[in-house]
Amino acid sequence: MAINTNFTRNFSPNTWTLINSVAIVIVLTILYIISALILHNHIQIFPLLITDTGVFLLSYFIYRYILEKFIYSKIKLIFKTIHTLKSPKGAKPKEIDLRQDIIANVNNEVLIWAQDKKEEIEELKKMESYRREFLGNVSHELKTPLFNIQGYVMTLLDGGLADATINVEYLQRTKKNIERMISIIEDLESISRFETGELQLEMKKFEIVGLIREVIEFLEVKAHKKKIKLRLKADPDKQIFVEGDKERIRQVLINLIDNSIKYGNEDGDTKISIFDMDENFLIEITDNGIGIDSKDIPRLFERFYRVDKSRSREQGGSGLGLAIVKHIIEAHDQTINVRSTVGVGTTFAFTIKKG
Repeated sequence: MAINTNFTRNFSPNTWTLINSVAIVIVLTILYIISALILHNHIQIFPLLITDTGVFLLSYFIYRYILEKFIYSKIKLIFKTIHTLKSPKGAKPKEIDLRQDIIANVNNEVLIWAQDKKEEIEELKKMESYRREFLGNVSHELKTPLFNIQGYVMTLLDGGLADATINVEYLQRTKKNIERMISIIEDLESISRFETGELQLEMKKFEIVGLIREVIEFLEVKAHKKKIKLRLKADPDKQIFVEGDKERIRQVLINLIDNSIKYGNEDGDTKISIFDMDENFLIEITDNGIGIDSKDIPRLFERFYRVDKSRSREQGGSGLGLAIVKHIIEAHDQTINVRSTVGVGTTFAFTIKKG
């Protein structure tokens, strides 16, 4: 007898077997009653009960055997295979319970497994695209200074070395390009060490207002060239202690304030503010520069990502600074975010634990 899967999807194999066996008995009983009344005009109850019992038991065990041997053995194999793929290595295979709704369970397992695989494939596609883009960016970033160095060296070898008007200048340019390559490699190494957990932070209590003042003094000449004012909004007589890796936080501040200078407008302003956030302090670096388009904000912290590629290279950036900043802040178990409006300015904000 055929089973309607929509009707029986909430029944266990035992229930299915029982229902079908009873259905067979009912059908045979009705046929017997009809034929007995037509042919003999009477019904023999006792033989009917014995026959019904025998038919019920026979159909029950035959149907159960067919289910387990030819149908559920295959479903069981699918169930175990999927569960084995999903389970950690060495985990004991999950046994299927024939008292439960095996078809619904397997269907659910297949759907979940398929969705997981779909998401995994999508993630792998994204990673592959990111890998290609990353390799292309690394190649481009290293190729530019390499070609520059090659040009300067070839010029010097072709007689420029004896020319006092260009030899020192070309050697200085070569040195500058070598330093840029070393900087890129060191930054990539730092990011790699952060990602693998090899780079350990030296956590200690330190005073952050003084550190911000040191960074401002360090970048003051660069800011002055673009007529940008660097201002710290904090009580000069109040000390604010935080807990973290001081040199890494210095690196974060330098990168963020330096960015505000690079992409700030002349006669602009960069403001560094400190806010009390219960267990943490919030440090904000705000400028009134060119701003960042909303479509670029989600990718700002990616390695080598540039909002304006030509402008960034003119400024001498490698596109790794913000990626390093993000890794440093996350290594402190803190957060960093950015908000920006084109033509209005940008604010980078990160948290740091109170000391």
